[in-house]
Amino acid sequence: MKKIAFRQSALTRTALAVAASLLVSSVAYAQQSEGSIFGKAAAGQKVTITSVDTNTSRQLVADANGSFVQSKLPPGQYTVTSNGIAREVTVSIGTGTQVVLTEAGQIQRVLVSRRRNKIDVSSVESTTVFTAEQMQALPVARDVNAIAILAPGVVKGDADLGAGNLPAFAGASVAENGYYINGFDVTNIRNFLSYANLPFDAIGSQQVKVGGYGAEFGRSLGGVISLATKRGTNTWKGGASVIYSPDAGRAKGQNVENLDSPGEYTVHRAYDRFNDISANVFLGGPIIKDKLFFFGVVEGKRDSEHRFRGSNSNTFIDTTPNGMIKLDFTPSDKHRFEFTGITNKKEIDVTDYKNALTNQYASSHVGTGKESKLTSGGHTLIGKYTGYLTDALTLSALVGSVDDKVEKTTGFRVADQSCPVVVDDQTEIGCWTGPFPGESIRDPSAKDDKDSRRAFRIDVDYVLGDHTLRGGIDTQKFTSAAAGSSTYSGGLYWRYIPSPTGTVNGVPNTVAPGAKYARKRIITSTSGEFEVKNTALYIEDSWKITKNVLTYGGLRWESFDNKNSDGVSFVKAERLLAPRLGAAWDVNGDASMKVYGNLGRYYIPVAANTNIRATRGELFTHQFYTYTGRDPVTQAPLGTVEIGNKQVNGDGALPLPSTIADVNLKPMSQDELILGAEKLVFNGWRAGIKGTYRKVQNGMDDYCSHLGFERWAADNGHPDFDSSTMAPCAIVNPGNDVTLNVDLDNNGKLAQTTFPASYVGLEKYSRSYKALEFTLDRPWDGKWSVNASYTLAKTKGTAEGYVNSVINQEDAGVSQDFDFPSLTHGSNGYTSNDRRHVLKVFGNYALTDTLRLGINATASSGRPTSCIGFVPGTQPDFSDAEGYSTASSYYCLRSDGPDAGRTSVLGQRGTAGRTPWTNSLDVQLAYMPKISKGKLSLQMDIFNLFNTQKVVEWNETRDYSRATTVNEIDPDTGTRIIEGQLSNNYRRPTSFQQVRSVRLTARYEF
Repeated sequence: MKKIAFRQSALTRTALAVAASLLVSSVAYAQQSEGSIFGKAAAGQKVTITSVDTNTSRQLVADANGSFVQSKLPPGQYTVTSNGIAREVTVSIGTGTQVVLTEAGQIQRVLVSRRRNKIDVSSVESTTVFTAEQMQALPVARDVNAIAILAPGVVKGDADLGAGNLPAFAGASVAENGYYINGFDVTNIRNFLSYANLPFDAIGSQQVKVGGYGAEFGRSLGGVISLATKRGTNTWKGGASVIYSPDAGRAKGQNVENLDSPGEYTVHRAYDRFNDISANVFLGGPIIKDKLFFFGVVEGKRDSEHRFRGSNSNTFIDTTPNGMIKLDFTPSDKHRFEFTGITNKKEIDVTDYKNALTNQYASSHVGTGKESKLTSGGHTLIGKYTGYLTDALTLSALVGSVDDKVEKTTGFRVADQSCPVVVDDQTEIGCWTGPFPGESIRDPSAKDDKDSRRAFRIDVDYVLGDHTLRGGIDTQKFTSAAAGSSTYSGGLYWRYIPSPTGTVNGVPNTVAPGAKYARKRIITSTSGEFEVKNTALYIEDSWKITKNVLTYGGLRWESFDNKNSDGVSFVKAERLLAPRLGAAWDVNGDASMKVYGNLGRYYIPVAANTNIRATRGELFTHQFYTYTGRDPVTQAPLGTVEIGNKQVNGDGALPLPSTIADVNLKPMSQDELILGAEKLVFNGWRAGIKGTYRKVQNGMDDYCSHLGFERWAADNGHPDFDSSTMAPCAIVNPGNDVTLNVDLDNNGKLAQTTFPASYVGLEKYSRSYKALEFTLDRPWDGKWSVNASYTLAKTKGTAEGYVNSVINQEDAGVSQDFDFPSLTHGSNGYTSNDRRHVLKVFGNYALTDTLRLGINATASSGRPTSCIGFVPGTQPDFSDAEGYSTASSYYCLRSDGPDAGRTSVLGQRGTAGRTPWTNSLDVQLAYMPKISKGKLSLQMDIFNLFNTQKVVEWNETRDYSRATTVNEIDPDTGTRIIEGQLSNNYRRPTSFQQVRSVRLTARYEF
């Protein structure tokens, strides 16, 4: 084992075991972007902690028990010395490193090689840390979410949500995670599906928290991904890298035939092409030695994608450079200032091509393309101060901002306002020529859609004997600017629909049986800026009650305030108590075995998307017409005569803030219990077992039916009640009584009224997660390493969470799940992120001194699926359901027997089979030739080596469409007629595993 020489005289070369039989009496709970050093020295002796990278130094005095602790240390290498004994240790992000500087009966000068604590007995959290070197040595995508998926208890979410392949932590949806850069929260809470990104080569280390966070954390129910960036040192270091993913190394995707339309495809990926190349230059070093340090990275790229579909094809080219600058200033050993600046703008050039009817599904681009541009992204600025004010007192203050423009479209893809959407026989007709039917038209006078975060936090650490006390305040203001729009080009959507019985909109004998009528749909919304204010106070105590037992207690007070575009609150909750308790037992007193547990409550804010959807003015109407002809250009109907009454789901007025949410609304929270143990089982190996139980409390969603309110009013002596005076939807806790301000007697006066849950009719919002994890880890020793985990888990409830993977709905907190009662029938079952069995293995092996092999293997059981259809006319709330064109209930048309296609049957979530098991093997071969100066590495990564393309999602919709599911009353017999069309694509694939691909990397560092 190589020894590290320190700058001290007459050092011995004796190497002693570290933490072999050591007792610790004080610990530190590490902050998310930093780590800590704790341990034991001779009582009353000075302890010096010096950064190997920057030469900054801290001096402490061990207490009467010989204990010392230093928190808020940047990740890196440190020497710790006291009374002639020296250790060199590694501090990792978010973890504590134990150091012992005593030896019974004598004092020796000791050198040890760099190493991490094998078991962190200073924490009760569940966390996994990856360094930049580890991430570089594994065949994994250059993406923080892909790294997070390596951790136990984390699975890959639905490919169609957000940016795709987002992580789902411990049963939560992909929209319930928190993201941090250098301690600053960069989660985009418009819908929780994005975050402020940074160049991958700027990441120094990544921490993945799967549960059991301390009280300083909140605002997430899934997990936390915390990044610490690289930083400059006293030595100038730099380099460059080129990463190339050629299409030539990529296997072909699959096609899936559309059985409802022969000759067409529901999935068409065989001709798609991808070529991605990026070049990175990075440099770091001292501007002023020992004082001012710089690190910067610039990333240039050219990512191109060619997609080929039936009637069109497209190219997407992104050449936008990005970068990061990190400055660290230490005017003295007691003060440290940091600045992080990140730009992550994106500008994609899009070209759309139109295929001729005789050349559908062409394998190359046809004709002259039409140009558009997609712009998004912005910048992140973070400033931080850390003061080591005394041996016991440390203070940090952080302030930052994120500005992120929501993707904006200019050019050809902007809808032609003169051409309405007109559909006949499932085909769009008329003058609309854009690539996507029904492209919405945004309010031309509105500002760019943009999300902005302004936030600060203050944290204080104080060591008092056996107690490490922490406390702080964390506040943020998040503003989302959202333009109003007309959902359809031309401002409306015409559809020609045949009536088998001649009945239209409840009016019999309107057209001849089988003849068509015209339905007009208008959906518009207003523009505005919507604000979310989140504030938290916390206090926590890590107390070493005995030499081997650490207890942790924390309390967090959460406050949420969501406002409409006029700045008026519609959801406001203050001082929500989120207690945290935990304990860790150093069983043998030598950090060779830890038993731990924690119990806590966690809240998640109301997403800004809820502000936008719930408080803006929305007009949503359906009208039905007979017609005498069609416009020769637009194909819109001419000579129209309206049939029956207009159906109005929203009248366009801005809802009163006091009417939008349940007066007694309880913000969504989750209770969590974790019990686990870790043990060094033999030399260099660590085994672990962990059990997790999570349960959502007070789930929130929007409720859009008025029928239950109308029934209650009629039953309780309010005959003049007009439910159209209410907000179209209200934010409620499904399954609970609902208290709203309503104009109960239609006299213009609002009265606070409680509607019993029995009238509202919703199933109770629920989600639970039960899991047992087994882990086995052997750290890198210069020859090989391996990390393996197996997770057995069940996730069950009436809701997946903030999003709905089955219908790919990203409206965080306002999904369709609880819009009206019948959508919740049969909803209690296994959710989309329920992966019963997941096995992961990754690691490295040194084939020679210059060749290294890396592997990443995963095997996972399939996801549960459901039978999805349309609410039948036999349900009391069919009048609500009739306006929904997306199948989203657990009622499905019967597919066999004499009533096939005529009777809807209620199923249960997650009982329609599971997708197949998936497995994937990724490999990396790295060549690292020896050169006189610097370090060169050449890598080839092959993802999905055997090109296994198992189905990861299939079509869960059995009913063909709402238009072909007719629910009418036979005027002669009085019975209900259900004549439905079954989809032949039910249980057909909609998504597969990512195909085999190759990534080539050349990197030089000095």
